Amino acid sequence: MIIKENIETKVTAECDVLVCGGGFGGISAALAAARQGKKVTLLEKQFMLGGLGTAGLVTIYLPLCDGFGKQVSFGIVEELFRLSISMGAEDRYPENWLDSNDITKRTATDKRFEVQYNAQLFAILAEQLLLKNGVKILYGSYAVGVSKNDDKINAVIIENKSGRQAIAVKSVVDATGDCDIAHFANAPTENFKQGNVLAAWYYSFGKDGFKLNSLGFCDIPDDQKNENNQVELLVQKRFSGIDGDELSEMMQLSHASTLNNVVLKRNNDETIVPTTIATTPQIRMTRRIAGEYTLHDTEQHKYFADSIGMVSDWRKRGPVYEVPFSTLYSKSVKNLITAGRCTSVTDSMWDIMRVIPCCAVTGEAAGVAAAICDDFTKINIDELQNILKKNGVVLHEQDLA
Repeated sequence: MIIKENIETKVTAECDVLVCGGGFGGISAALAAARQGKKVTLLEKQFMLGGLGTAGLVTIYLPLCDGFGKQVSFGIVEELFRLSISMGAEDRYPENWLDSNDITKRTATDKRFEVQYNAQLFAILAEQLLLKNGVKILYGSYAVGVSKNDDKINAVIIENKSGRQAIAVKSVVDATGDCDIAHFANAPTENFKQGNVLAAWYYSFGKDGFKLNSLGFCDIPDDQKNENNQVELLVQKRFSGIDGDELSEMMQLSHASTLNNVVLKRNNDETIVPTTIATTPQIRMTRRIAGEYTLHDTEQHKYFADSIGMVSDWRKRGPVYEVPFSTLYSKSVKNLITAGRCTSVTDSMWDIMRVIPCCAVTGEAAGVAAAICDDFTKINIDELQNILKKNGVVLHEQDLA
């Protein structure tokens, strides 16, 4: 059966830059655009900022360094890192980076520039930071479609408690994590073909105190992998992350796995109770844009003239990647730019780019670009790069100290 609808959607607001998605990529984009003096609105479907890094309980801020003592990611990515532990770190505190200027303590045998933070504190602190910079936040709001004029988006259609409405835009940042806006706008996209392994991370309290329990899929660096910490699959099924029925099933399986684990742990500690469970599916890779350039994991240490910053490989020490601006957009929709795990990369590179530091690096660049231009095929790369450098971003590996 098909229901035919004839819908008229009222434009209820307008902004210079609309950021869709309030994860680390979206937070960085909104903050960067607002600091350029633009009117910015941020849409977030949850009622807290941070996405997978807060509501999903993946509270590990992976490395900003190359693993051999050089910081490679700068700007808002470091600002948010420090904000996340401004009221104290949970774990993995890198004292060799934060408490000492002794660079001899930053080697391949020492701690990387990473940390574990508290999800709830970060979500509130990030909200306050955005509000302070003039960003309007719309919680509980889903983007459900777009209106286009030729090859540009002129409005994004949203739904929330107030009903269906539209926001007129000059430029849009797709930081949805699932490349939803690009999909709605008929920009070219690619799906992650392997699918996602089930995860069921939760916090508990018991005899050993407050603890993060990482069940199922877990990010383990290559140099920490051994036969004792290989991921044990909770279920054999993999999940695309872009199907409503499937996501509901995934959350139910996650909840069941959490309960089973608590029951098991009570054999040794009858006081243990879960204190926080993930309130969003712990999906890593779903859909991305097929941009003007697709970055590959073999392109480590490669110079890109249009670089907007650098990222490292959280899985191993050594690799450094310059991120080309051309991976953030497709010329098919000229005022749409992506950030976070939506950017144009190969599947092998996707596993590197999906984590918090990479999301923040691309988010800052996308936000600045959206603030200074509404046709990314014609952007002045020098202007964009100069603003990023003024904000402390190092663009090329050859410029590292």
